[in-house]
Parts: sequence; C-alpha cells; structure tokens
Amino acid sequence: NVHQIEAASTAFAAILADGSVITWGDAERGGDCSAVQDQLRNVKQILGIFWAFAAILADGSVVAWGVPYFGGDCWEVEDQLRNVQQIQATTCAFAAILADGSVVSWGDPESGGDSSAVQCQLGHVCQIQATSQAFAAVLKDGSVVTWGNPYAGGDSTAVEDQLKHVQQVQAAGRAFAAIRTDRSVVTWGIPHVGGDSSAVQDQLKHVQQVQASGFAFAVICQEGSVVTWGRPDAGGDSSAVQD
Repeated sequence: NVHQIEAASTAFAAILADGSVITWGDAERGGDCSAVQDQLRNVKQILGIFWAFAAILADGSVVAWGVPYFGGDCWEVEDQLRNVQQIQATTCAFAAILADGSVVSWGDPESGGDSSAVQCQLGHVCQIQATSQAFAAVLKDGSVVTWGNPYAGGDSTAVEDQLKHVQQVQAAGRAFAAIRTDRSVVTWGIPHVGGDSSAVQDQLKHVQQVQASGFAFAVICQEGSVVTWGRPDAGGDSSAVQD
C-alpha cells in the first residue's frame, strides 16, 4: 500500500495508503524517522535532499528529519510553516511557499537555508527553482529574487535589471536560466556551467522551453531548433548533432 517513495542520498522514505511514513537506510541521514513518527500522519508529499527529508501534511504543516543542520530540523521556523503549498530544495536546504505567497526556508545557510537577507522581497511568490546551493523565486510581477551561495546562482545582481517579466526559471547545478515573456533568455551563476549564455545570445529568440543537465542548458526555439550552452562534456556543445 505504498503511494510514494522518495530518496535522500543514502536513505528512502515511503508514504503508505493511510498517510503514515516508513523509512530505511542510513539512520543518521534520514533512514530513521522514529523521533518524528508520531507527527507523520496524513502525509501528502515528501521531498528528499542529500541528508534529510521534509513532509507536507494534509493540514499544510511540515515535518522534517535527518541531519539537523542540513534541513533535517525545522523547529526554528516550525511556527511559520503553515498552509504550505510547495517545497523546493537545494542539496542541503529547503524552501517552502505558503498560501499567501511568502517563503520560509531552513537548513544549511550557505545552501539557501537562510533567506533573511531577502525576506522582505519574498511576497507573491509563484514558483521556486533551486541549483545545488541557491534558490530563485519568481514573483507574481515577473521579477526574480535569489538567495544562497552566490557562486551557485544565489546572487543575480549582475542581471537584476534584465530579470523582468519572467515566466519560467530552470536550474542547472550552479546556474539559472530564465525565460521572459518576450521569449528571450537571461542566465546567471557560474559562467562555464551555464551561467554565461553570451556566446549564443543572438540565437536565444522565440524560446519555447528550457531544460538543464547538471552543468549545461538546452532550449527549444519556436522553429524547432535547439540551442545549447554550458560545459561541453555535460551537453553544452550540441554541434555534432546540429545537422
């Protein structure tokens, strides 16, 4: 009667038909949920990261377990985790969107677990995407707010004036790519792993969709062509198949 299985790096968690949870694997890194077992009732969704899990309950609250510093303990923000709609995660931190469009984060501060520097900007959030160590939130007005490791996309100040009318953000391991309403693309993060798209910028028009590998991006343009950039050995160079 298992409805969903989620994985951390060395453990699994499963939601059963009655909304309870069972876990197995590395006990210290998410494989043992006995400390919170009595709270894991009416679980609707589980998200696993490197060494922790977070569960959204039917009442919109959240229960976390695993390595405390890396997302496995949300007690510091527990009273804020109400009416949670969605959770996104880096490797070592979680960020939750609440029903009112605000955001609550916890876990490793250097991986996005501390959003206090941008908290006043995090209102009317529509979606969040995550690299390995940073978050990017798209707001209702089409602007973008970032936080976390600045070398993994957590600092978007260099392109801040371009991050307007954003419809969608996609994340690679250490870079982000945003599609705007005019179907152009804005990128930031580590340059050689997708954060710098200047070499193909003149081709990035009428973009319909963007996908990411760990270290590269690929977009489909309106006429069906594909444009890639990022680390060549991670898919950033598609010249061999362009014909």
